[in-house]
Amino acid sequence: MSFDRLIEKIKETGNPSVVGLDPKLEYVPEFIQKKYLEEDGWSLKAASKAILKFNQMIIDEICDIVPAIKPQSAYYEMYGHHGMKTLERTIRYAKLKGMYVITDGKRNDIGATMEAYTNAHLGTVRIGENDFEPFGADALTVNGYLGTDGISPLLKVCKERDRGIFVLVKTSNPSSGELQDRLIDGVPIYAIMGDMCEKWGSEQIGKYGYSSVGAVVGATYPEQLSELRKRLPHTMFLVPGYGAQGGGAKGIAGAFDGNGMGAIVNSSRAVMCAYKKEGCDERDFAKASRREVIRMRDDITAYI
Repeated sequence: MSFDRLIEKIKETGNPSVVGLDPKLEYVPEFIQKKYLEEDGWSLKAASKAILKFNQMIIDEICDIVPAIKPQSAYYEMYGHHGMKTLERTIRYAKLKGMYVITDGKRNDIGATMEAYTNAHLGTVRIGENDFEPFGADALTVNGYLGTDGISPLLKVCKERDRGIFVLVKTSNPSSGELQDRLIDGVPIYAIMGDMCEKWGSEQIGKYGYSSVGAVVGATYPEQLSELRKRLPHTMFLVPGYGAQGGGAKGIAGAFDGNGMGAIVNSSRAVMCAYKKEGCDERDFAKASRREVIRMRDDITAYI
């Protein structure tokens, strides 16, 4: 199972965290920007090449101590086809370095359209007699609010290709409760979605007890996080909202099971922009990212 591999990477590194590589050009140190802007001018191509170099240098510094990265596709799509090329290359580079890759796409559709999203991000596309892997991530974030029609195409590929999905359940944003906290027969919608994750993953349980269907549950709602951990014993959690969004390590502890497993915590800007927070030389940006992920690891593991 895909999440067996993720859990084994977490155990190997002793680090239940994932770095969100969600870069804007403004996050990239000027010495890198200058190199590519001089080569290709002020263009989408130059920006995308600078971002790829930025990503690769961070990956080089963190790959031995962080089990996974999570690139958010929107930050690459905004640079057009050059940005999508950078997304693909970032995924492949991280996997070459032994990292697990979660593409944060929050995809949601039904039928043939969802099959196309699935094939693009987790599966293969056949051209003539050859099968090609467009992006090749290990897992994908998805929106389950279209129901089973939007999830079924993913389950087939998860089983056949050892992939995983993380379904939005209780998200970290401030307005998530406008819908997710509403009650149906006395049960919050987020809990109902969590129950659906358990059902969807019931036929794909790995050796550590977790299925190929995970859940996105925000660090900013620690009570619901603990509640859902007890309610969803076979569902791996992806926990956004740590750091920049205000979620703390103490509250995150409720995401983990009795063995200290079952969740992986995301941090994005705090890692990518660590050099700015430190005020160190921009050429030391990747080392600053390394220092931040070590700090984050120690902060989280102190509570689990």
